[in-house]
Amino acid sequence: MDITLSAERLEVMKHIGKDLDGLIGEYLKPIDENWQPADFLPDATRENFFHEVKLLQESCRDLPYDYIAVLIGDTITEEALPTYESWLVDVIGVNQVDEPESGWVKWVRAWTAEENRHGDLLNKYLYLSGRVNMRAMEVSTQYLIADGFDIGTDRDPYRNFIYTSFQELATNVSHRRTATLAKKFGNPHLSKICGVIASDEMRHAKAYKTFVTRILEVDPSELLLALEDMMRKKIVMPAHFMRETGMKMGETFSHFSDAAQRLGVYTTLDYIDILEDLLKEWNIDSVRDINEKAEKARDYLMALPARLRRIADRTRVPELAYEFSWISR
Repeated sequence: MDITLSAERLEVMKHIGKDLDGLIGEYLKPIDENWQPADFLPDATRENFFHEVKLLQESCRDLPYDYIAVLIGDTITEEALPTYESWLVDVIGVNQVDEPESGWVKWVRAWTAEENRHGDLLNKYLYLSGRVNMRAMEVSTQYLIADGFDIGTDRDPYRNFIYTSFQELATNVSHRRTATLAKKFGNPHLSKICGVIASDEMRHAKAYKTFVTRILEVDPSELLLALEDMMRKKIVMPAHFMRETGMKMGETFSHFSDAAQRLGVYTTLDYIDILEDLLKEWNIDSVRDINEKAEKARDYLMALPARLRRIADRTRVPELAYEFSWISR
């Protein structure tokens, strides 16, 4: 990103970050009032611990293979949180080094702290379930963090907030659907776990969508160009580079994605629905005072959902089951 554009982004970040304390209070919860993983898991200090673990394992025994695979993939995605925080603290305007107590730095830390609970809870649940090869799962998590990732946003706050808006909505859909399916498969306990995580993701999505809305108010042309660029590249999920031992980066993710589509947990149509919802949420069709390049970007964006639906109609999800190293038979 050139120096002039970086300076413009920095000014906008200062402008929209003036009342971040208020947004933190609105979209994140006080730590002492928040749920913690221990609230949903058997208590090892109590005499009935082993009985509760046995009941938990019985409730997981008949969960379908694809469902367990998706739950593990979701867990690995959540566990790779160090990568996401290190990426966001390098965004223009955050400035962790010179302004460690700025509003943006506080936001990134507080958001990370809330998100961190998700991986902790799912990891412990899967460990207790008896269905998972934990070492293989942990290897994939370490690979995902060690490999790093490039989500196509550079250090640009506009692209990063577009990405996080989309990604938080996608994880909300995924966790919400796993909650619904868990209930269908006779596991209301797991359904509640996935449901509370989905609720967090929706709150976080509202925050990032608000950041984008505020950028649109002061720099609409550049925001539209950033949105066009992100959609041309296609929004990839954080776990896009997920892999298992002996596999190349991204190979495992494709199998995970196939399992999610077969289950209906997260599909190509969900991707398109999220795009349509964001275009509507941000009133992209009626943004005013934009330049010619931004007008062309808007034309592309407004036509994109229909084009993607035509492609989706011709796409078939592979039915061939893949054996993940993560799952114990």
